Amino acid sequence: MSPCSRREFLKGLAAGSALALRPLPLLAADEAPRALAIARWQGEALGEANMAAAAGRLTERAMAALGGMGRFVGKGDRIWIKPNIGWNRSPAQAATTHPDVVGMLVRLSLEAGAKSVRVGDHPCQEPRQTYATSGIAAAVAAAGGEMVTLDPARCRRVALGGARLKEWEVFPEILEADLVINVPVLKHHGLSRTTACMKNYMGVVGGNRSAWHQELAACLVDITAFMKPRLCVMDATRVLLRHGPQGGSLEDVAVKGVVAAGADTIALDALGAELLGLVPAEQETVRAGAAAGLGSMDYRALAGAEIAVS
Repeated sequence: MSPCSRREFLKGLAAGSALALRPLPLLAADEAPRALAIARWQGEALGEANMAAAAGRLTERAMAALGGMGRFVGKGDRIWIKPNIGWNRSPAQAATTHPDVVGMLVRLSLEAGAKSVRVGDHPCQEPRQTYATSGIAAAVAAAGGEMVTLDPARCRRVALGGARLKEWEVFPEILEADLVINVPVLKHHGLSRTTACMKNYMGVVGGNRSAWHQELAACLVDITAFMKPRLCVMDATRVLLRHGPQGGSLEDVAVKGVVAAGADTIALDALGAELLGLVPAEQETVRAGAAAGLGSMDYRALAGAEIAVS
C-alpha cells in the first residue's frame, strides 16, 4: 500500500456524532476509527421512486456519524472506491452496490479535497456492461469521478504475508491509491452464505481467484489483513436473500434501508449476517476474521448510536 502521510492524529472518535458542529482532524493513514455508524431508513416505504435519494442520504448520514469524509480524505489524495460490480445486474436486483451509495461517496471525497476519485472492480462478467447496467458508471460520472476498467494483465505479484496467501496478483491502481474505500453490497452467497466487506476485497486481485474457494475464509482473512481497511461502507439498502451472488429474480430481494460505515470489517460483516437472518458466529468467514484479530463480532459495542434517517 502507499506510504503513510504525516498527518495530525487525535485519538478518540465518538460514535454517533452525526451532528458534530466542527470537523474532526484527519486520521493518519495507519489509524482507523474504532466506531461503527449505522444509518437506518425511517421514512416512507422505500420503492423505486425514492430509493435513489434514500441511498444517498443514508450514506451521507453514516459518514457524518464518523466525523465526515474529511477524517479519511486529505487534500490532494488519490481515492479508489471499490464497489461490488461483479455481475451484469440492475440496482433493483441487489447483486451490485447501489449506484447512489457510490455516487455520494465520490461527491463527499471530492468535497473533502481529493485530487482524483477513481471507481472500479474486477467483475465476473464483461466490465463495461456491468458498469453500465449497475447504474454505477452514470452515478460516478454525475458526481465527478472516473470509472476505470481494470486490466488483469497489469496486475503486480506482491507479498501479502498471509498464512494462506504468501503472495498474489494485485491491481496496481489500487496499490497506488492513498485511500481505498471498500463499498460492498450485502447479499447471500452460495459458498460463504454471506458476502459483504471481507469478500468484496476479492475484486482488488487478479489471478485464479477460483482457487480461493478451497480455503475461502483463510484467503479472505489474508487479503483483508493486507488491505488494512480504513473505511468500509456497506450497502444494505436492498439485500439479496437467496441465489447469490449473482441473483436475478426480484423475488429474492428484500428492502432493508440500511447503510453502515466504519473500519471494522468483522463488525460490519456480523451486522450483515444478522440483516440476512443469520447468526454471525456461525459464519465461517466472520469467525476466522475475528480469530485473526481483524475486528470484533460484537458490532453493537462499536455502534454508539444508530441514526434514523427520513
